[in-house]
Amino acid sequence: MGSRRDRWAELTGGEAGEDYALRFARLAESGHDIHGEAAFCDALLPPAARILDAGCGTGRIAIRLAELGHSCTGVDVDRSMLAVARRDAPAQEWLHADLAHLDSLGLAPGFDLALAAGNVIPLLAPGTEAAVVRQLAAVLRAGGLLITGMGLDAEHLPLPEPTVTLTEFDQWCTDAGLTLRQRFATWDGDPYRPGGGYAVSVHSRPTA
Repeated sequence: MGSRRDRWAELTGGEAGEDYALRFARLAESGHDIHGEAAFCDALLPPAARILDAGCGTGRIAIRLAELGHSCTGVDVDRSMLAVARRDAPAQEWLHADLAHLDSLGLAPGFDLALAAGNVIPLLAPGTEAAVVRQLAAVLRAGGLLITGMGLDAEHLPLPEPTVTLTEFDQWCTDAGLTLRQRFATWDGDPYRPGGGYAVSVHSRPTA
């Protein structure tokens, strides 16, 4: 980490893993579909794709994508989240790192997908957002995808006010060599309309 903590750490103190896992377990028990993000990504990927789940948390999405036949590496800065992921899926690869310094892990490039769901981008340490987008773009193969989900207003964030605009985010992606391919309002694929409070964005790395 740099001198500033990420916003997630400021909110939770880095001790939210078990509570976060319990929240989704209760949702599943009540009949909610907790695999919308994984289904969305799977529909855009070739079989047995190589996936980087950036800000993987407790591993909910990466574990489901592995069940669907993909090869997933999870990275998170929150050790309490990774402890849950490692307990629930010990055979998968879970790495501890600040996403702004993803290159310190020495990951082999060529990922089909880099995923940053769960408000990862808005909860980064202030001032590191563009660097994180660059790091994620750098691990993609030609034609690879960056898929993100983020709240754009207080209703869709665990914060009193938004920290990122789509204009800023798209510029960071452009600067990193990525092109916006699709944008939705939900992981179910509902169309995004300007001014919406949540956006699921699909950016791609050019093939040539």
